[in-house]
Amino acid sequence: MLPALYYAHAAFRVFVAVSFIVIGVLHFTHGALFEAIMPPYLPAPMFLVYLSGVFEIAGGVGLLIPRLRWQAGIGLLLLLVAVFPANWHMYANNVYLPVEWLDQNPDSLYWRLWFQPVIAIQVIIAMQSPTMRRPPVMDRDDDDLSHDLLP
Repeated sequence: MLPALYYAHAAFRVFVAVSFIVIGVLHFTHGALFEAIMPPYLPAPMFLVYLSGVFEIAGGVGLLIPRLRWQAGIGLLLLLVAVFPANWHMYANNVYLPVEWLDQNPDSLYWRLWFQPVIAIQVIIAMQSPTMRRPPVMDRDDDDLSHDLLP
């Protein structure tokens, strides 16, 4: 992999990891917002909000640790599957996050639902561990161009 792509991939991984960490922290600092979108059939909604916040923080941190990257990615993918019912509940029942500045348009719920696979693809990319390979070294005989000259 070229150095520029290697560093771009590393920066992307940091972006994805920090995004999950920040959202995870928001589960603790603004838990009521997340509790408001929980499906009513799930027990102990606040506990589940905190639990998903813990997993988001742990997964984000894990993406930054090479030895844990793969496991963290799998965990985040499973988390995305686990929270999908909340996103479906929002879409099916026109439930919005109780935040004034967010778009309260039904289309936003539709796109939020379909944004989950995009987030999953981002996690899959972030959990990869690319290696930076050096370009092949030329043999000394190859850089002798005298054989190309006419006699």
